[in-house]
Amino acid sequence: MAADLTRRDLFKKSAAAGAAVAAVPGLAAILDACTSNTTSTSTSTSGNRGNIHLAVVTHGQASDPFWSVVKNGVVQAAKDMGVNYSYDAPPTFDMVKMSQLIDSKVASKPDGLIVSIPDASALGGSIKSAVSAGIPVISINSGSDVYKSLGALTHIGQTEELAGMAGGENMGKAGVQNALCINQEQGNAALELRCKGFQEGLVKTGGKVTELVVDLKNPTDTQQKITSAFQRSPYDGVLALGPTGAAPALAALQAAGKLGQIKLGTFDLSADVLSAVAAGNMLFAIDQQQYLQGYLPIVILTLFKLYLLLPGGGQPVLTGPNLVLKDTAARVIDLSKQGIR
Repeated sequence: MAADLTRRDLFKKSAAAGAAVAAVPGLAAILDACTSNTTSTSTSTSGNRGNIHLAVVTHGQASDPFWSVVKNGVVQAAKDMGVNYSYDAPPTFDMVKMSQLIDSKVASKPDGLIVSIPDASALGGSIKSAVSAGIPVISINSGSDVYKSLGALTHIGQTEELAGMAGGENMGKAGVQNALCINQEQGNAALELRCKGFQEGLVKTGGKVTELVVDLKNPTDTQQKITSAFQRSPYDGVLALGPTGAAPALAALQAAGKLGQIKLGTFDLSADVLSAVAAGNMLFAIDQQQYLQGYLPIVILTLFKLYLLLPGGGQPVLTGPNLVLKDTAARVIDLSKQGIR
């Protein structure tokens, strides 16, 4: 279980996963080569790869800054591996529609299914149906604590609770004692784990955390709620659980004249987030390197389909956390322009 992992375990598992990936014939070279319509097709003259179709269903839309990078990884991997893919997501965070999308893809009998699992109780039945139908499944992004019980081969992403803990420890070192955790998707288990980990990390230096639930579809109202929270309590730190929460938090701090005074951090990257980190207006951004969450499952399922190869021994393949700080932000900005970070 994710909660049982230590930071030392995280390092060991990352190293083990990297070694396992390197051991797969040709995979290291493929990764070095990395440079909608919900469906696109790649062609190949290598064996029968052109007949392989992999379905991707996530809870995040490809138009979202975060998920667009995930999709970029999917697109590049499908091109590199010479396989076909589809990418689907509900228009908003909607578990009923997402389960319906999974069911539809299962009915089409793909050679593999890649799925995020923000709510196992809502999506578990559909995922188990895929496994029962003989479709190999890999979970990405969210679901590290449940993928095994649902029958998925492996999980690719970061351990959300430990990532949140890293954020809390970083804020604690910066002197934060009273922090606000902004949750823009109530009911998303991964975000709840992030906030939980943040509290666990900050309490090590005597700090405390209050959760504030907001609606990501209404940034104006979100900014007002954050401003009101500042007026109710003397917060000296804020953690957003994603760029859609970070943008109104930045606006609220700027309007209050408290940029740089109240420490601000966020999960995940966007152009605004990276600019704020580079300018010193944001303490850090926790990067889970989501390009890999799109790229790696396509590679792994292709090799599993062709050769029954599976790196990591069924353990999670960790893509983060990686904290982007002021001294590394400029380089990451260049990479983000390429749709990789």
